[in-house]
Amino acid sequence: MILVVGGAGSGKSAWAESLLLSAAPPGARKLYIATMEPSGAEARARIGRHRRMRGGKGFETVERYVDLGSLEVPDGCAVLLECLGNLCANELYGLQGAGDDTEEAVVRGVEHLMGRASALVIVSNEVGAGGTAYQGDTLRYLRTMGRIHQRLAAMADGVCEVACGAAVWYRGGPPWGSSGRS
Repeated sequence: MILVVGGAGSGKSAWAESLLLSAAPPGARKLYIATMEPSGAEARARIGRHRRMRGGKGFETVERYVDLGSLEVPDGCAVLLECLGNLCANELYGLQGAGDDTEEAVVRGVEHLMGRASALVIVSNEVGAGGTAYQGDTLRYLRTMGRIHQRLAAMADGVCEVACGAAVWYRGGPPWGSSGRS
């Protein structure tokens, strides 16, 4: 499992996608788990951009906004989870979400994916650079994301941050003999 974090517009999605494509065993199904709910024009535009970006690359898209732990995932498939930030927000604040149990629900869901996938790449938002001078729900979200990141990083084979389309590795390195670019 590789955890890829980065800021908005950093190139993390394209980089993670290329990494997964290079990691997928020959003939393996490639599953793209999309966590952004299409609520509003901006969200729909972003979803459309991501669909175009992965078009023709053999991904099967599964929209899953909460409860990764009960998602049926074929054994041995290569999985790209995009994006942990949306999943966390959906679990924290969505009517069907885990609420106060968000951290455990997300970690259990990732463990479930790890147990089924031949390769797993998780895309997430960098949330620590802006500090913690926030209150209320924003602070709750940032702290929850921070704890999830720490737990997933401890479980991961590799952790990197993407900025300007380039990755800096904090743990591991380009896995599977790949540079992360195809």
